[in-house]
Amino acid sequence: MRPELVQTRPQLERWCGKLAASTQIALDTEFISERTYRTQLCLVQLALPDGTAVLVDPLAIGDLRPLWELLADGGHETVVHAGREEVMFSLEAVGRPPARLFDVQLAAGMIGMQYPAGYRNLVTQLLEVSPRKGETRSDWSQRPLTSHQLAYAAEDVRYLIPLRNLLHERLVRLERVAWLEEETTAWLAELAEARGRERWRRLTGGAGLSPRAQAIVRELWRWREAEAAARNRPAKTVLRDDLIVELARRGTADPRQIQTLRGMERRDLRPLIPDLAAAIERALLLPQTDLPHPPPRFDNSQFTLLSQLLSSALGSVCRNAQIAPSLVGTANDVRAFIAWRLGESDPQYPPPLLTQGWRAQVVGRVLDDLLAGKLAIRVRDPRSDTPLEIQPLPEA
Repeated sequence: MRPELVQTRPQLERWCGKLAASTQIALDTEFISERTYRTQLCLVQLALPDGTAVLVDPLAIGDLRPLWELLADGGHETVVHAGREEVMFSLEAVGRPPARLFDVQLAAGMIGMQYPAGYRNLVTQLLEVSPRKGETRSDWSQRPLTSHQLAYAAEDVRYLIPLRNLLHERLVRLERVAWLEEETTAWLAELAEARGRERWRRLTGGAGLSPRAQAIVRELWRWREAEAAARNRPAKTVLRDDLIVELARRGTADPRQIQTLRGMERRDLRPLIPDLAAAIERALLLPQTDLPHPPPRFDNSQFTLLSQLLSSALGSVCRNAQIAPSLVGTANDVRAFIAWRLGESDPQYPPPLLTQGWRAQVVGRVLDDLLAGKLAIRVRDPRSDTPLEIQPLPEA
C-alpha cells in the first residue's frame, strides 16, 4: 500500500481528523542531528491499525503543532520504537509527550529479547518479515524525496502496531504490563528532565580534575552551549572537548596563555578568546562552597570484586526470569547498589535503580540476600546458557 505524502496544511488537517478517530497511532521520524545544534526534523511517519501509512513533510508545511497536539492529547495509544527523539520533538512542540506511549524496544526487553534491539531485528524475529534496507544513511533534508526513501520511511512505521500487539500478548502472559507502564513513566520523566540537564561531566578527560578545574569545565561548557545555540551549530564545532579540558587543567584566565594552547590558532576562535577568558575567570572567582561535587566513584578492589560477582548474579537471574539484563541494570548500577547497601553512598544522590520498582522485585532482593550471606552462587552446568545457580545457604 503506497503511503500518502502530506505537504500542505489542508492535507495535514484532513489526516489529523483521521488520526483522531484511531485507537492506535504508530509514530516514527527521520531527522538530522549532526549539522546543527537543534535536531532538524525532516519527516514524520504515521500508521494506523489497518496498515495505512502517511508521511508528513515538515520542511514543506512548516509548523506541525496541530499534529503534535493531537498526538499528545488524543485518546489513542502511541506506538514507537526507541522513541526518544519522537518524545523530544513532542516536548519541544507542545511541552507534552505523545499519549499513552508503548515503546516496542522496551517491551521486547521486558520479555527477554535482546535490549536494545533494532527495529528490523524485531520485525524479522517476531513477524518473520524482512523490511527494506538501504536508506539508513539518507540525507532526509534533501527534496524531492525519492520513491525508495518514501517506501523505506513507510516500512519504518507500518509494522509497529503488529509488533506492539504481539509483544503486549507476551507481556500479559508474563504479567508484566504494569512493569512496562512503570518503566515508560520513569523513562518519560527522565527525558523531560534531561532537556534542561547540564552534561558537562560527560566531557572525556574531565573526571580526574580538581573541583576548581571542574568548575572551569562547567563554565566553558555553559558558554559553548549558549554560543552553539545562538549560531545553531553543533557544540563541538564551536570549541572541542579536549580544548575545554586542557584550558581547565591550565587554570588561567590570561588571554595570552589561552592563545598559546595548541588548537586555539583557528581563525574563528581568536575573536572568542575574551569570552573564554571571562568564563574561566568566573570559575576562578567562585567560592569553595560553589565548586562542583564529584560524583561517587566505586573503583577500589572491594567494589570491583563484589560488583563482578553481583553482576554475574544479575545476569543469571534476568535470563531465568526472561528479561534482558541490560534493561535491568548496568555494572555502574550494581556498584551503586553495593555502596548504598554498605552505607557508603552520598546521601545527596537518590536510591539506586536496583532498589526501586520492578527491578527490586526481579533482582534487588536477590542481590540483597547475596550481600547478606543468605544466598550462594554455584556453577550448575558449565555448558548451559544459564550456567549459574543461586541457592539459599543452609542455616548454621
